[in-house]
Amino acid sequence: MADVSRLQVETAIKEYIDPYLGKDLVSAKSIKGIEIDGGTVSVGVVLGYPAKGYREELAQALKTKVESIDGVDDARIDVSSKITAHTVQKNLKPLQNIKNILAIASGKGGVGKSTVAVNLALALSAEGATVGILDADIYGPSQPRMLGIKGKPDSKDGKTLEPMNSYHLQAMSIGFLIEEETPMIWRGPMVTQALEQLLNDTQWKDLDYLVIDLPPGTGDTQLTLAQRVPVSGAVIVTTPQDIALLDARRGLKMFEKVDVPVLGIVENMGLHICSQCGHEEH
Repeated sequence: MADVSRLQVETAIKEYIDPYLGKDLVSAKSIKGIEIDGGTVSVGVVLGYPAKGYREELAQALKTKVESIDGVDDARIDVSSKITAHTVQKNLKPLQNIKNILAIASGKGGVGKSTVAVNLALALSAEGATVGILDADIYGPSQPRMLGIKGKPDSKDGKTLEPMNSYHLQAMSIGFLIEEETPMIWRGPMVTQALEQLLNDTQWKDLDYLVIDLPPGTGDTQLTLAQRVPVSGAVIVTTPQDIALLDARRGLKMFEKVDVPVLGIVENMGLHICSQCGHEEH
C-alpha cells in the first residue's frame, strides 16, 4: 500500500467547490490541518462564515473525496466556523465587540425592509452566529413588535444600555424607550445623534453580525451610517413595481458613492400564491 501524501489529500479536497465561497477550500485557506496516520487521514476545516446547517453535508462530501485516494481507509473531517471580520470603509475601523455590520436599506417605505432585516438576523443566528439587530428607523421603529419584545432596556452604569434579547438575538430600538404609539417629531440632527447613541452606547456582547434596519430613502441617517459607522456590506430591499425599483437604484448608487459594497438586492412581494386555489399572481 502506497504512503499517502499531504499533496494527494489537498488535490482531492480541491475537487470540491464550496457553493458559498465559489472556490475550493484549499484556495480559500479554510484547511487548517491535515494529519496522516497510515490509512487514516484527519482534516480540520475552519469556515469563515456560519454554517451549522451545512457542516454535515460538507464533511460527508470531503470524506468521500479523501477516501477515494488509494491507500486511505478512513477520512475524519472536522468542520467548524470562525467568523471573520470583513473590510469596511477606508477611513473607519471595526467597532469593539462587533465583527461585521450589515445595513438593510430600501429606496422607499412599505417594501418589507424590516421583515427582511429581522429574518436575515434570525437566519444568521440559526446557522450558529451571534447576531444583534439595531432598529435605526427612528421615526417608525418596528423591531419591538416584530421580535415580540416589551419593556425597557436596563442600564447597569446609568450611561449605557443593555440590549434586549429575543429569539437568540440582541436587539436595540428607540421603540424600547418610548410608548408604541408615540410619534418621534425630531429634526435630522436629533435623529442622527440618536442613531449613534443607540449603536455606541449599547453593550453589544461579542457579535459576529449586527444587522441595522435603516429607515427608507437616502437621507441623514444613511449618510451618517456611511460616514461614521464601519459597514461591511449593504442589502437593498425592493418590490417589483417600477417606482420601487427606481428608488432602489438610487439607494444602490448611494452606497456605491460611499464605498459600501452592496451584497445583493432582495425583490420582496414578487409573487402571491392564493392559499385557496394555488393560483400564482405577479
